[in-house]
Amino acid sequence: MRWIDLTIIVVYMAVLAGLGIRFSRRQTSTEQYFVARRSIPAWAMGLSLLATLISSVTFIAYPGSAYAADWSNLVPGLTVIPVLFITVFVVIPFFRHIVGMSAYEYFGKRFGYPARVYSSIAYALGHFSKMGFVFYLLALTATSMTGWPTERLIVAAGAVTIGYTLIGGIEAVIWADVIQGFVLWFGIVICLGYLLFLPPGGPATMFHTLSASHKISLGSMKPDLTKPTVLTLGLYGFFYYLQRYSADQTVIQRYLVARSDRDAVRGILLGSLLCIPVWTLFMLIGSLCWAFYKVTAETIPAYASKSDQVFPYFITTHVPPGLAGLFLAGLFGAAMANLSSDFNSLSAVFVEDYYRVWNRDADDRRRLRVGKIVVAVCGCLCVAIAIVLAQSSGSALSLWYTISAIVSGGLAGLFLLAFLVPRASATSAYIAIAGCLAFTAWATLHPRQFGLHNYMIGVIGHVIVLAGGTAASFIFPNRDAVSRNMTLQGWLRIRHTLK
Repeated sequence: MRWIDLTIIVVYMAVLAGLGIRFSRRQTSTEQYFVARRSIPAWAMGLSLLATLISSVTFIAYPGSAYAADWSNLVPGLTVIPVLFITVFVVIPFFRHIVGMSAYEYFGKRFGYPARVYSSIAYALGHFSKMGFVFYLLALTATSMTGWPTERLIVAAGAVTIGYTLIGGIEAVIWADVIQGFVLWFGIVICLGYLLFLPPGGPATMFHTLSASHKISLGSMKPDLTKPTVLTLGLYGFFYYLQRYSADQTVIQRYLVARSDRDAVRGILLGSLLCIPVWTLFMLIGSLCWAFYKVTAETIPAYASKSDQVFPYFITTHVPPGLAGLFLAGLFGAAMANLSSDFNSLSAVFVEDYYRVWNRDADDRRRLRVGKIVVAVCGCLCVAIAIVLAQSSGSALSLWYTISAIVSGGLAGLFLLAFLVPRASATSAYIAIAGCLAFTAWATLHPRQFGLHNYMIGVIGHVIVLAGGTAASFIFPNRDAVSRNMTLQGWLRIRHTLK
């Protein structure tokens, strides 16, 4: 590790810590701590969403996927476009007017408190299943590039992330995300420049090599759901992003921090549409890494033989001091931006969906104190999970993914049921959730009998909730007029009245 690279990383970490200190004095209420008093400009909210959706997994896994095969893993990201058309003009203003600080307040109003508990737990399990892995992957990659101990890197990155999130609230999270957005683009441009112009023949030779080898392909177009075809990945991506934009606290919290409905829509469009070129460029980086070593005939050492290790190896061997440190700072920043959003969102969910309900007499100052404690606890648990993963063979991660897949299914389907089917009652929703959990548990534990690709488990789970809840509503219809108004039809009537 060269001293200038180390200096850049330390300065970057210090800037993030400074942001936490800068905004700490404002954190006097839960309204400020969780939604910044709805005062964030659209462009900053959009860049924050970009940083929330881009993690260290994007830095490493996307290039590794393209290096090893093709661009098929880009397909799920492209499905964000139809999801945006469905959500931004109706779902965003709906959530901004129907909930306070937690997305799962809506499910409670629509189907009762048990639905609120289920949806919030499903969200929490889903995010805990990936938070430790994000830290672990960050530390593993940084270790391969620097030689620093993995556990120490996890603790150091965790301490800074917990620190600025704990004292600075959502404002520190968002403005740290903004900085990360600029660092991200600068790092991408630098890496692409070296990959394109370093080999003999320049960009023309590189793109000719990729074209001749068919490396830039989105995969098989066959209508086969047993393999990761374009159809399978497209269905998976559509429901994944529908769940993120309709039932994910980290995204919905971005709706709530904006100054107005129009700013919220603009910010979400900005952040979401910026993700597509970022994902595409990281895929291109992976393909160019493959072409680079093919054109130059350089030998890749055995310790970097895995596809996920090739891009970091290229950075350490071909990018000069300073610029490599900037890439590492971007890698750290991507993981920390992603996780700081999770910490603050999980804290908001606990305070709003549990503590506030259980302790109705607690004042706002006490709720704020509990929220900060939750941030610290979530951060420490995340660091602990990452350290366990670093010391294991990965079986712990597989087990956790299995558990979270069983428990966290069907949130997009639950939102569609609540939003589109006025006759759906609490009873019909609970029947649908039970059916989804039973199916997901069976398909996860018996993949051979399931027969389809495992990406389809989640897709079918969402469909079961929507279809099962709709069918059950004919036996157990919703007769509550207030609940029936919390649907698309009711919202359109309310908007028409307001106009």
